[in-house]
Amino acid sequence: MIDILKAKKEFKKYVEKYDINNPKIRLKIAHIERTSEIARKTAESLGLSEEDIELAELIGLLHDIGRFEQARKYGTFVDILSEDHGKLGVDILFENGLIRNFIKDDKYDRIIKLAILNHNKNPKDITKDITPKEDLHIKLIRDSDKTDIIYVLTFDDEKAIWETYNLEDEKFTDEIYREFIEEHAINYKNRKTPADTLICQFAYVFDFNFDYGLKYVYENKYYDKLYKRFNFKDEETKNRYKEIYNITNNYIKERVNNNND
Repeated sequence: MIDILKAKKEFKKYVEKYDINNPKIRLKIAHIERTSEIARKTAESLGLSEEDIELAELIGLLHDIGRFEQARKYGTFVDILSEDHGKLGVDILFENGLIRNFIKDDKYDRIIKLAILNHNKNPKDITKDITPKEDLHIKLIRDSDKTDIIYVLTFDDEKAIWETYNLEDEKFTDEIYREFIEEHAINYKNRKTPADTLICQFAYVFDFNFDYGLKYVYENKYYDKLYKRFNFKDEETKNRYKEIYNITNNYIKERVNNNND
């Protein structure tokens, strides 16, 4: 059995050793707590068993646990400037048995590991040799994480998210823009500017597996609000940004409306 209330208490205990006054730490704690709740609701919307619902909620609680050490050691959440926070989280949880503070039973360990390792990967890089249940929980955490990230992008601190207070001065690099327009999928390793990260975040919409998160984002107009948050100074970047928004908006409207038919 999964004691989710105990796991939440252990999570609060774990983050107490980090600087709560650091906006990155505050942002990440709130993100994790919301993602865990979204994971539970997504699993419920699929009519999953109580076991899978609780497991999804637990994975949501643990998926970004590597972020705290990443922020402490490197002062950034940019993986290419530090290290893969998914792998770091797995190392923190499993190398010295910290996972047992969150769940006593080890029968879910492989699923938890795979879900955390794959939650932040490019879609093409997701582990292939997996069971249907492992695939389900990887998809659940990827959807839940993206759903809350889009909320965070809309409202939270610009510096904490994009590592700059001057995102409107930035430009999209040609390759990242091309990948979005032509492939609707971006290789995160190709990012060179904070604006490139923003394009990646618009591209999240193409990687939703289930209806719950997509409808949540659509009904709350988060992409509309995110688009209006920035007025890029460079004219070409401004035009590209509008095109990115239009493609995103049309895609999400069409998919939500088709799924409602």
